Amino acid sequence: MGLSIGRYEFSSRLFVGTGKYETFELMQKALVASGTDCVTVAIRRVNLENPKENLINFLDLKKYKLLPNTAGCFTVEDAVRVARLAREACATDIIKLEVIGDQKTLMPDTAGTIEATRILVREGFTVLAYTNDDVVAAKRLEEAGAAAVMPLAAPIGSGQGILNPANIRLILEQAKVPVIVDAGVGTASDVAIAFELGADGVLLNTAIAKAKSPVKMAKAMKLAAEAGRLAFEAGRMPKQRYATASSPEENHIE
Repeated sequence: MGLSIGRYEFSSRLFVGTGKYETFELMQKALVASGTDCVTVAIRRVNLENPKENLINFLDLKKYKLLPNTAGCFTVEDAVRVARLAREACATDIIKLEVIGDQKTLMPDTAGTIEATRILVREGFTVLAYTNDDVVAAKRLEEAGAAAVMPLAAPIGSGQGILNPANIRLILEQAKVPVIVDAGVGTASDVAIAFELGADGVLLNTAIAKAKSPVKMAKAMKLAAEAGRLAFEAGRMPKQRYATASSPEENHIE
């Protein structure tokens, strides 16, 4: 089944970024292989004046929903301004909100993100809020009106995978809006783990764009998302301390 966020419907639970590819043509092929129907675009890095360098012109907007983001914004004012620009440039009110608090680690500014969420929700935006893997921060963002919360798996672009699965699980337990694991995914197994934990979606970019073969990695991410979600829905067997015979002496099949 697909995923609903606010008034938006997505057939794929995998959200894929458009940055860091060697060419736009390679980006196009990777997006197709990923099976995504939603791509995220950093508005501050889009050349809106030159069609040959505007990556939006290389996206099939009949096939993909655009998810603009406020990447590179370090203040509430800057993030709100970029979100407003994105709404005009992309003709959509859905936004991935990032307010970054530290230049070196690119970790989110929690207080700033909450404040910016309140402002943008009042202005009619559907806000997907990028945040730390902090259960309290996720709760406050939901209270501020975020349509989805996006806890990081690890620092942006680090490829370290899910560093704190227990924190992600806690966020999932209390959230009443979709939870999309974002940032730090490195390979397909990280995506599978996120979905096995119960995440509603995963957003990634660098893991595909910087793979030796982005197209192959994109396909791997698609399969991992499908497998992880299916495993979550199936319900894993309980973990046990001791061994249990796989072929019991008594046959209970009648």
